[in-house]
Amino acid sequence: MPAFYLIVITLGAFYLGYRFYSKYLAERVYALDPNFKTPAHELSDGVDFVPTNKYILLGHHFTAVAGAAPIVGPAIAVYWGWLPAIAWVILGTVFGAGVHDFGAIVTSARNRGQNIGTLSGKVISPRASTLFLLIIFFLLTLVNAVFGVVMAILFAKFPGSVIPAVIVIPIAMCIGQWVYRMKGAVLIPSLIGLVLLYAAIPVGQMFPVRIDGLADMLGLSVRTTWIILVFAYTWFASRLPVWLLLQPRDYINGQQLLVALIVIFAGVIVGWDQIVAPAVNHAATGAKQWFPYLFITIACGAISGFHSLVASGTTSKQINKETDARQIGYLGALGEGSLALAAILACTAGLGGAADWNTAYASFGAASGGALGNFVSGVGHFLSNLGVSAALGASFAVVVVITFAGTTMDTGIRLQRYILEEIAELAGFHRLVGKTTLLTTLAVLIPLALSLVPGGDSAGGKGFAFGQLWTLFGTTNQLTAGLALSVISVWVLARNRNPLAAIVPLVFLLFMTSWALVLNLVAFFQEGSWLLLVMDAGIVILTAWLIVEAVTALNRQRSERASAPADEPS
Repeated sequence: MPAFYLIVITLGAFYLGYRFYSKYLAERVYALDPNFKTPAHELSDGVDFVPTNKYILLGHHFTAVAGAAPIVGPAIAVYWGWLPAIAWVILGTVFGAGVHDFGAIVTSARNRGQNIGTLSGKVISPRASTLFLLIIFFLLTLVNAVFGVVMAILFAKFPGSVIPAVIVIPIAMCIGQWVYRMKGAVLIPSLIGLVLLYAAIPVGQMFPVRIDGLADMLGLSVRTTWIILVFAYTWFASRLPVWLLLQPRDYINGQQLLVALIVIFAGVIVGWDQIVAPAVNHAATGAKQWFPYLFITIACGAISGFHSLVASGTTSKQINKETDARQIGYLGALGEGSLALAAILACTAGLGGAADWNTAYASFGAASGGALGNFVSGVGHFLSNLGVSAALGASFAVVVVITFAGTTMDTGIRLQRYILEEIAELAGFHRLVGKTTLLTTLAVLIPLALSLVPGGDSAGGKGFAFGQLWTLFGTTNQLTAGLALSVISVWVLARNRNPLAAIVPLVFLLFMTSWALVLNLVAFFQEGSWLLLVMDAGIVILTAWLIVEAVTALNRQRSERASAPADEPS
């Protein structure tokens, strides 16, 4: 089947979802009010609460939520065939992510811009705030560990990507100085920065950076050495002001993401590439079956709890009109779904013939271990259809993934520092509060320790596969989405509206996540992966806790509605 058909089907479904379903959500579920005074106006301070043009805010929101995860997850999941993967991307995006992201913005905006953690304590129960801290601690640990490994794998396999990936740092810092110090506009400098980044790609090809000598001197594998270097970088990067590196790199990434989608789709159309992967891979046998693992392997790109942190943490504080939330929340989800579509195309139509695909996806281990390389090779092929060399196209794809992963880690380490500070305060360790250097070091060392376990191959030790780490990340991500959907469901129900739009994806996610967690428990025990077993058991306990809290809160709200009709509180 021509890959172009998949583009038409997916983007067509996204259009219908936005045109009709998001309209239903806006009018009947969230009841958006154009006259509602948003926190950006009510609490305007020129720093966090700033009324922002909806198109600019859509760009900021989209860049913040779109990292490397909607590339990696689908690149692994096509192991089960392109049909289950694209079906979950479409249905998950339209009926899951759109509801979740849109709802998180609205719920937060209606509560003075409070984040989803604070709202969980207010809407569900005071215990839910503690639950939130624990879930987010697990999520951020896994996010940072996973993307540390992702960047290390790519640097080790594609040394030509090092120079452009590094040069984007001073470029972004110069843009930050221009925007913050000189109060200049951001569009032109960020476009210049993007051009300079792309100009560095062929330079990187000519001067690849290899660290084999350093690795030998340290007695470590190249990948393990890169992991340590990446986390050392994040320690320094996370200490810098957000305006100096994180925000200006987001400007570049937003434009880079748009360019990547355009060239991938254009390459598919010009080359008229065929999908060579099976619709359903009947050869996919073993413990990892697509029910339930598909739904945690593709989190970002279908529905991701991480988005609720951004939606309620920053986006809700900048909404100019409440009606803008539909465009920002729902369209942002569709944008990430489009990136997942691009990853599926690269890994099903860009790898050559059916025999090449069967070799690349011979097992789940091969699929997870080779996912990044498969995406890079596929994008390189699509760009070759446009007259760019496959090697240069592959470097372009690597730089896209690395810059996204780097931004995710910068944000993740910062958030982990905040979460550790809140946990320390909750546990009574008040001396740790305000100790930024110590908390940053802990925020780096915890995921670093976890990410080094898969690197045990350097010493011949027993490590665990990247795919196992990824499935744990997926379960925690979906658990976070479940918490956000619980808050949204109770909030909607309290306003005498139908909460099924949020309850259906909530029940589905909790069921699939619980199923996958139990299967993982058995597998980790049989394999003797004790660290993963303990982590998985902890996530199982949090899942059970969340289910109890969600059911209790919904039943309590239903009882209150039955005894006395609710007003329309904000």
